[in-house]
Amino acid sequence: MSLKESELLPGSSATGEGLQRGLKSRHLQLIALGGIIGSCYFLGTGYVIDAAGPAACLAYLLGGLIVLCVMLCMGELAVAIPISGSFVTYASDFISPAWACGVGWSYWLTWVFYVPSEMIAAGIIMNNFFPAVDTVWWAIGFGLIITAINLAYVGTFGELEFWLAIIKILAIIMFVVLAVLIFFGVIGQGGFKGTSLLLGDGGFTPKGSWAILLTMVIILVNFQGSEIIGLAAGESKEPEKTIPVAVKNVTWRIIALYIIPLFLLVCIFPWREAGLQESVFAAALNSYGFKWAGGLFSFVVLTAAISCSNSGLYGCTRAVYALAREGMAPKFLGKLNKNGVPQNATLLSIAGCWICVLAYTFDTSEIIYTYLLALSGFAGAIAWISICWSQLNFRRKLVREGFDVNQLKYRTPFFPYLTHFAIWVQVACLGIIAFNEELRISLYIGLPLLVLPIIWYKLWGYKLKPAQVGRVKYEDVFVK
Repeated sequence: MSLKESELLPGSSATGEGLQRGLKSRHLQLIALGGIIGSCYFLGTGYVIDAAGPAACLAYLLGGLIVLCVMLCMGELAVAIPISGSFVTYASDFISPAWACGVGWSYWLTWVFYVPSEMIAAGIIMNNFFPAVDTVWWAIGFGLIITAINLAYVGTFGELEFWLAIIKILAIIMFVVLAVLIFFGVIGQGGFKGTSLLLGDGGFTPKGSWAILLTMVIILVNFQGSEIIGLAAGESKEPEKTIPVAVKNVTWRIIALYIIPLFLLVCIFPWREAGLQESVFAAALNSYGFKWAGGLFSFVVLTAAISCSNSGLYGCTRAVYALAREGMAPKFLGKLNKNGVPQNATLLSIAGCWICVLAYTFDTSEIIYTYLLALSGFAGAIAWISICWSQLNFRRKLVREGFDVNQLKYRTPFFPYLTHFAIWVQVACLGIIAFNEELRISLYIGLPLLVLPIIWYKLWGYKLKPAQVGRVKYEDVFVK
């Protein structure tokens, strides 16, 4: 028994849905990194270090392990069935339509809330350089640019995201090089650092081991965006080749770009001085006399904000597009423009973002920013759990119906142990939120955003029929 090659599967120039396969392998990899390395990475990392001390690097290491597991699960699904808005459709077919509706709308709303914070961050930076222009106008201007990019040919989006991500990666590499030289006393003041800052002020876990777990929801939002690889699967060229490479490379690059810089950071910078007031990376370099670091990282945070907004809008647009195709959103949101882009879904998403941009201008406090990060982490974790759960049921279905899983072009290793690990570790992380007073509000907001669409679908939404044209029929893909 083997797996059937289908025109809807890898190698075709279109998805069958009208979406264009315009994303190359390098685009796919950098799009995921673009969604992950946002302004939250450069600003939100300060919160994690302040909350956990030097042990923050262990929290990021656990987060990186979770990313690896989720991406391996996503890789199997995306190679076998490469469709845009994938994890919504996978959840619908392999878990339940009601759950897919809840996950899809929760994911969309979270990005709609989060993308404006990136636009505001970009607006604040530009306002510092050009104070005559108010922050909100800069934010709206960036929103218009991002809208135009997302309505254009998907290859244009991929190319821009590629170069924006390159800038962020180069900045992180620059920090690593300077941090190593500072650590060994080659540059800066104070000579060789050793473990004086890493272990000297309260030890490696000054706030206890429990603090590591309490910060995990913020860690998860920092890593959120890697699932965009799956959302982009339906628009990538030769997904059977590009997706496994993207999964492998993005995963290890994420770990390298997070764990190594963060470990060096806590080795050269007192953890008590970290916070949300400025980029903790810039603060560390400034403390050693590199005053130019503040301006440079302001530019990098600007780039990161634009890039993350770009990737985030792409991700939430494809999610609501998939919801429309599944009969879980108005049908007009599933229509494409002449470039093969879901124009109506994009316009709805950016309209929601603009409303939030205006709302955020009334309160830019750190508390609101932290709540926003927590909410994004909650919805992102739910989406990741859904991906792993779908892969678990997908593999079980193949085995149950007598298919040879060895025919899969890409398989999640160590199945089912790795899949179960990814699911239950994230469930535990979400459960731990209840013990964190600052982040508990994400449960109060996040759970209703998940449950209400599920209730709506159970009562009324099930009557809507999913789009059949171009829809992948698994019985046609996997035949005996």
